[in-house]
Amino acid sequence: MAITQRLELKQGQSLVMTPQLQQAIKLLQLSQIELATYVEQELERNPLLTQDDGGEPDRSDAGAENTPAEAEVRTASEGPAGIDRDIREQGDMGETASSLQDGYDNVFGDDAVSDRAEYQAPGPDDLTETSWGGIGAGGRSDFEDNDFSGDDRLVSATSLRDHLMAQLSELALDNVSRLMAANLVDSLDEAGYLTEETEDIAARLGIDVDTLEDLLADLQSLDPPGVFARSLQECLEIQCREAERLDPSMAAVLRHLDLVARRDLSALAKIAGVDEDEIVEIIKEIRTLNPKPGYAFDSTPVQAVVPDVYIRRGPDEDWLIELNAETMPRVLIDRRYMTRLSLSDSARKDDKAYLSECLASANWLVKALDQRARTILKVATSLARQQDAFLRFGITHLRPMNLKAIAEEIDMHESTVSRVTANKWVWTPRGLFEMKFFFTAAIGSTDGSAAHSAESVRHRIRQLIDGEAANAILSDDKLVDLLKQDGIDIARRTVAKYREAMGIGSSTERRRQKATRGR
Repeated sequence: MAITQRLELKQGQSLVMTPQLQQAIKLLQLSQIELATYVEQELERNPLLTQDDGGEPDRSDAGAENTPAEAEVRTASEGPAGIDRDIREQGDMGETASSLQDGYDNVFGDDAVSDRAEYQAPGPDDLTETSWGGIGAGGRSDFEDNDFSGDDRLVSATSLRDHLMAQLSELALDNVSRLMAANLVDSLDEAGYLTEETEDIAARLGIDVDTLEDLLADLQSLDPPGVFARSLQECLEIQCREAERLDPSMAAVLRHLDLVARRDLSALAKIAGVDEDEIVEIIKEIRTLNPKPGYAFDSTPVQAVVPDVYIRRGPDEDWLIELNAETMPRVLIDRRYMTRLSLSDSARKDDKAYLSECLASANWLVKALDQRARTILKVATSLARQQDAFLRFGITHLRPMNLKAIAEEIDMHESTVSRVTANKWVWTPRGLFEMKFFFTAAIGSTDGSAAHSAESVRHRIRQLIDGEAANAILSDDKLVDLLKQDGIDIARRTVAKYREAMGIGSSTERRRQKATRGR
């Protein structure tokens, strides 16, 4: 057969990851802070972009439309399951995504072009930035706390370094020692510890270890007690010495903090040479000490978690889903400025080409922000529908759910949903949660009916352990039996894994702990 060259035409369909598509995918998964930083960089780079300050702008592009920022989920719930659900969204949510998985339209779910990204649905006035603790990613352990406050986020205006440097003048140190002391202050971590090896510090300062120990002895007398320690044991010893409580029995207990953690009173009593009642008193004193003294002066700004989406009850007990307008960057394209420059007699060909490039980039950014908001709204709306029972009745009704369930409902790829839910937070009547919180594994039921979510099972395990009596500690096997009575089919190793993940000790450790508290 003769080998010849020839031309053939073939028609095919494939996904091309253009630079703009790659950037669009990256834009979709950015957090609020990262998105704000990116937009600020674009505003500095692109002269045609301006930031909307919230007032009435002078529009030169009359075709711009506002982005819908609210959707209403109407549910006709019949019991906890939330039956006969349907959705009504206010505003056009865009056309169906194209069949190309993860293409530009699939990433954002709409191809409407807008030169302005503006979101007119600010969060409710009674909602504030919240903190949380306990079970899950937000709220109290019972998920019923609606009193949110920012007081617990306040930090000291004085840093640990400033506090220590102000005290150095009170120490009788020569100039060289004072410089070395300042270097050690800068070497402290946030908790007030020296994490570097003593020999390495001495070599870095050009002194011997004995001289360093003498300098540290002076520095460890500074406030707060416990700073410049190289271990937890040394930190607690410094505080006990300051309180004149470092007797031989206390020192012996501090040398065996691993036994304190295990509540092994008999072993501690044997090592310290005292009875168990005295060990109990020593442990109570240790609990009053501060293992991380530097945290009281930590001046690192605490970044409060601000929700991207609000889910709140409507007037007809429907769920209203709103984008948080305060976190959505709003940018405008200054077409008048472009027209003025392009029509200028002094404008060169290169200048006009640069302006055209800037206009294309600005158009893409406004469109990308618009579509990003629409996609987040779609995913949040689907979450509200599928987790209706959790929103109404609490953690015990959290449904097991995966990315595929949301992706199929909104007609997008699972990877797109994964990007949308990354670094996004949603405020609900049950607290503030990361969107990833709603995606949990399924635990089978004993009767073969609907499965339980892993998060609700963990919550039930904590409830059982919190309610156990000191003389009737529940073993993992007993927990399995009690969960089966609740209709949860779970293995013992899974119970142990969930218990350890929540930081709950074994039955032996809990028995020792409650016995110690009872004395």
